[in-house]
Amino acid sequence: MASNRVVVYKGPGEVAVESVDYPGLEIPQEVADHFGIARKAPHAAILKLVTTNICGSDQHMVRGRTTAPVGQSLGHEITGEVVETGEDVLFVNKGDICSVPFNIACGRCRMCNEGHTGVCLNVNPARAGAAYGYVDMGGWVGGQAEYVMIPYADFNLLKFPDRDQALEKILDLTMLSDIFPTGYHGAYTAGVTTGSTVYVAGAGPVGLAAAHAAQLLGAAVVMVGDMNADRLGQAESFGCVGIDLTAEGDLVDKIEAVVGEREVDAAVDAVGFEARGHGQGADEAPATVLNDAMTITRAAGGIGIPGLYVTGDPGAVDDAAKEGTLGVRLGLGWAKSQHFTTGQCPVKRYNRKLMNMILHDRAQIAKAVNAQTISLDDAPRGYQEFDQGAATKFVIDPHGMVA
Repeated sequence: MASNRVVVYKGPGEVAVESVDYPGLEIPQEVADHFGIARKAPHAAILKLVTTNICGSDQHMVRGRTTAPVGQSLGHEITGEVVETGEDVLFVNKGDICSVPFNIACGRCRMCNEGHTGVCLNVNPARAGAAYGYVDMGGWVGGQAEYVMIPYADFNLLKFPDRDQALEKILDLTMLSDIFPTGYHGAYTAGVTTGSTVYVAGAGPVGLAAAHAAQLLGAAVVMVGDMNADRLGQAESFGCVGIDLTAEGDLVDKIEAVVGEREVDAAVDAVGFEARGHGQGADEAPATVLNDAMTITRAAGGIGIPGLYVTGDPGAVDDAAKEGTLGVRLGLGWAKSQHFTTGQCPVKRYNRKLMNMILHDRAQIAKAVNAQTISLDDAPRGYQEFDQGAATKFVIDPHGMVA
């Protein structure tokens, strides 16, 4: 029997690579018991990981800012080669290289049928929606590993048309599991279109993906705000305007200096609940980005919110924020007739078309997010450097398959 190793949360600031059981064609016991279905999963496939990425959402857990227990397996950005399929898997085969949406979806419930695969009703006892290797998301084993089990494989797997082409473009294609669709979702739902002026809060990988997506959607100018000079430099490297939030002056003034007016057509919150106020050494203020977005977005404009917000944050600045209650100026957004879109990106809504953009050289997402490969054993270092603000998207290569 083949072995398997996976990245595991060991406590605030610490991860390790540990040996676990090789995956079987079975769903988690808690999911089977809750929904009254068989644990045996003939609809599943086992993938040998080609690439799996470190995500900012993982980092929230590793910082101790969620209720993740010690021992939580990690990793929801998965691209792999099919090595085993259940008897009910009909349309993917051994040897296929596939992207895996981080949302786990049954393909059979009302939400899946309506395209809302981020809130599938049949995969998580705790709430609608599930993901690999994430707290309160159904107990599915994480994909920062050598091998992983994918349920409902015919529905969830996006097969790449050509194996050689996929391996050649793997650093771009690996972003299809999460951050490219997530960034695109943020820009698209904010209403970015031809000639739009856009502000993206946060120059981490999701913010950079949102900025690149805004360019693909036809934005005239994309401004990216952050307090990390290296990450701002990364945004500027592909044509965005960096907005230094440590510098003196109000955000509206900085926007006016770029576009000649104090508002934008669309804004994207790619920061989430660990937001800080403006200025060097600013304290955490979790509603900052949401309030900024309402302030700087024009009347009837849109705000996409792919940044993560949680219902349980043990490290929050106050008791209200610990349960996700924030001081958001909703009255301002209401008065300006703005629209908001929150929640997990339904990856399947976008991933096939974004794959085509990559395969036909219309999108260079790996360049935009500064993708760099590391080994599975180097995952703890990747987490540490990412937490320290590296302007890098770390891509784990468990089997040395990336050229």
